[in-house]
Amino acid sequence: MPFSVATWNINSVRLRMPIVERLLLERAPDVLCLQETKCPDELFPADRFHALGYRHVEIHGQKGYHGVATISRRPIEVVERRRFCEIADSRHLSVRLEAGGRSILIHNFYVPAGGDEPDPEINPKFKHKLDFVSEMNAVRADFDDASGSILVGDLNIAPLEHDVWSHKQLLNVVSHTPVETEGFEAMRKGGGWVDLMRLNVPHEQKLYTWWSYRAADWATSDRGRRLDHIWSSENLVSGLSGIEILRDVRGWDRPSDHVPVIASFDFD
Repeated sequence: MPFSVATWNINSVRLRMPIVERLLLERAPDVLCLQETKCPDELFPADRFHALGYRHVEIHGQKGYHGVATISRRPIEVVERRRFCEIADSRHLSVRLEAGGRSILIHNFYVPAGGDEPDPEINPKFKHKLDFVSEMNAVRADFDDASGSILVGDLNIAPLEHDVWSHKQLLNVVSHTPVETEGFEAMRKGGGWVDLMRLNVPHEQKLYTWWSYRAADWATSDRGRRLDHIWSSENLVSGLSGIEILRDVRGWDRPSDHVPVIASFDFD
């Protein structure tokens, strides 16, 4: 049974609703997980998703900042809106749905960016990021014969050498510093998560999901980073039929600086 889930940091859902609608019309994933929605719950444009056949909308938002939303064509049940680091911002939402005869738990995350200075002693934003990732160690890739787990989102860390345009030049830049990447990979592996985007892509091949707004010509300079991720529990790996990074979306009208990533599954 085919099933697909997309993740996208949209950088304001109300501002970019036209390109969200275009994505859903053109690609029609079963589930769309959005981050950085920047929208309080009462102003979320749920009716526009309903009009496209996405009747199931769950949100964890706040005014002007952060925010995650999970939108589905299938019924979903909220499992948790978790608070991390004892800070009341909206960075996590987990839901459960049925797909391929399994109960699938989907975590939708927006990890803190961490500011500009990669020193937790002088930059509280960076300390918050490290603490947040540390707390993510409690989020496990639980599964059994009748269930599985998926974790998606803007995790704001490019962990591997070729997840950035220049490993050497970005080693002291937030998102690719060793303290981030090592903690991030230890957390992923320790939780039993499989990095689906790198499953069939050699580690020496460049892989990006984000290109800065600061670049005059983002496509030509191609100074990207892989900040967006899709992971799963090991029992779902055999059902993975493909991963797509929709690079062309970065060139759509009034784009986000991130692009959607879609994982497709074909469960027995």
